[in-house]
Amino acid sequence: MALLPTRSDNQALASCSNMQHLLCKIEQWNQVPTLYQLALQELDTKMKVIEAEWKMRDGYCPIEHTKTRIKEMNSVINKLERKGFDVSIENAITKIYDIAGMRIVCAFVNDIYMILEHLKTRHDLRIIEIKDYIANPKPNGYQSLHVIVQVPLILYEDTVWISVEIQLRTLAMDFWASMEHIIYYKYDKEVPPHVIQELTRVALAADDLDKKMYALRKEVQSYDVPALTEASAAAATDKEEDKPLTMRDLFLDMS
Repeated sequence: MALLPTRSDNQALASCSNMQHLLCKIEQWNQVPTLYQLALQELDTKMKVIEAEWKMRDGYCPIEHTKTRIKEMNSVINKLERKGFDVSIENAITKIYDIAGMRIVCAFVNDIYMILEHLKTRHDLRIIEIKDYIANPKPNGYQSLHVIVQVPLILYEDTVWISVEIQLRTLAMDFWASMEHIIYYKYDKEVPPHVIQELTRVALAADDLDKKMYALRKEVQSYDVPALTEASAAAATDKEEDKPLTMRDLFLDMS
């Protein structure tokens, strides 16, 4: 005859069940960064293809360099609490858009908007939100173009769309933002007013530098190229067939 479980036995079973539930939750939270890392790898591959095609087509790519990062899960939980959301994986995925981030650094401001227009035309990305801190800088002078995109991640049983925040900046903007981050970390976010004022002045100087460099670029591009002689024009015609192919040309030749 089996004995009925005592009260202490029931407490032990409940404690074991709670522990298993907790371990399951921890395992689920630990899986979240993996999904976002895979989404970043997908996005990084797309950007590498864009870079390669622009270099083939134009001999120039507006992207200087890229950098990716995954937000720590404790930071995600803190952000959910600050925003007043229940701490759950579902809320983390649907309410927090910057768990995964990519920074794209360009030489000139117009390159940033050129990349944005290209992203809008792609069928393998969804643009969810655009925050233009270049046209409308933050009070402290911060400038950047923030674009929330969703990247399709094809899994074994389904396709899920993972949100990634893309920040597009010029080299000057990126330098300023890096220095601001270091200063805020140094002062534990309690930055003296005179330092904030100086940061704002430096941000204006960085913006002025961007504008001056772009003006120089336009001036250089506006220089007239001497007309080709008949001989050089003929030679150029002969070499027309040797010009670099675009990705599209390559695939058309294969079809």
